[in-house]
Amino acid sequence: MSIPVLHGAPYSVYVRIARLAFEEKGVAYELRPVDIFAAGGPPPGYERLQPFGRIPALEHGDFRLYETDAIVRYLDEAFPGPALSPEAPRERARMTQVMRILDNYGYPSLVWGVFVREAGSEADRDPVRLAAAIEPARRCLAVLEELLAGPFFLGERLSLADLHAAPMLTYLALAPTGRRLLEARPGLSAWLTRMAGRPSLAATRFPAEG
Repeated sequence: MSIPVLHGAPYSVYVRIARLAFEEKGVAYELRPVDIFAAGGPPPGYERLQPFGRIPALEHGDFRLYETDAIVRYLDEAFPGPALSPEAPRERARMTQVMRILDNYGYPSLVWGVFVREAGSEADRDPVRLAAAIEPARRCLAVLEELLAGPFFLGERLSLADLHAAPMLTYLALAPTGRRLLEARPGLSAWLTRMAGRPSLAATRFPAEG
């Protein structure tokens, strides 16, 4: 079977989450560029892979899949390499809880609310929206630090929860306000430093990281 093809852009949080899963599993893949913010939107025909026009989307032979959560769980179960999901029900539930917190509360406040509104493009910067995002971002970071159970979110073992969190907190740390918010959470700051040292993070750097 041909190697998996991941459609998306290097700037995307959710594309990076999927790429991190590939890297941590040691699975070869092709990243095929799709820029949803380009003039005219996604390329013609992309709706056959993702009818909502978002990224990423996955092709693996004749199998097509979208939604990042589905993609990373498929990668974890379909390929050899280190397991990224625990077997114990409570640990799996905790992993999913962290991922949903990040999707529902982290991404809007940490990425769009702080990073984009302070350190994004000139057109996206907005001090009013930035100010409104600070308290939700602070609350989200407090909850995440409380759930951090050791070197990784589930304790001693890396999981999909860590891969979900790393791109969002990486963007947050690129904004001055985000750095200050993280400095108030030494546990999360130490976690992010550990994650930044992993080869998977180095191999999938955002363009904004330089």
